[in-house]
Amino acid sequence: MSYSVSPIGFVRSCFKEKFAIPRQPQLAPAARGILELVAPFDQGDAVQGLEQVSHVWLLFLFHQALEEKPRLKVRPPRLGGNKSMGVFATRATHRPNGIGQSVVKLEKVEAGRLLLSGIDLLDGTPVLDIKPYVPYADRVDDARNDIANAAPRLIAVQWSDAAQVQAYEHATRLAEPLVQLIEQCLAQDPRPAYQTPSPERHYGAQFWDVDVRWHYPQPDVIRVLEVIAANR
Repeated sequence: MSYSVSPIGFVRSCFKEKFAIPRQPQLAPAARGILELVAPFDQGDAVQGLEQVSHVWLLFLFHQALEEKPRLKVRPPRLGGNKSMGVFATRATHRPNGIGQSVVKLEKVEAGRLLLSGIDLLDGTPVLDIKPYVPYADRVDDARNDIANAAPRLIAVQWSDAAQVQAYEHATRLAEPLVQLIEQCLAQDPRPAYQTPSPERHYGAQFWDVDVRWHYPQPDVIRVLEVIAANR
């Protein structure tokens, strides 16, 4: 038996590529985006009452990680990418039906679109459903997860003088908290855990329409080198 589903909207996100996206929602409060609803859900009736809600669950598709053959085991980044576990014990992107879920902050409700923050969604992500977060039901005070029992350890983020000036200039142009976004995302160390950093190796990712380049002058320190307009 099979079922078909259709997106109710698509996310316009600050994250233009998968690298450096936080591995869970709410880890980067400055990460913002807009969920643009499609017909018939782009009418005001579909979101009426949602202005009374501070957070929503988004059910979405990992549209760049869809696979024809299901995986029974995956290698989650949380464990360094070198240890396999059952797919249902992880939140890895390689899902049997490609479905993900994120709880995000609802900043503003407009007819046809929702303004969001604390997102971990790639630009263009198809959203399948929206559900209001219900604190008394969705929060479980005595819940435990021995695999991921705490947020990832943060590392220091430093700036070159030039990169910091560039970042503030682009933040003003975009009217977005770009500096905070970069710091919050890089502090979670987007480098693959199995990869030993070296000062000579440079990394990069795109946030909004700018490319951010950095390196590791020390194993637990990131230094932002430049923030420049993206070529793509």
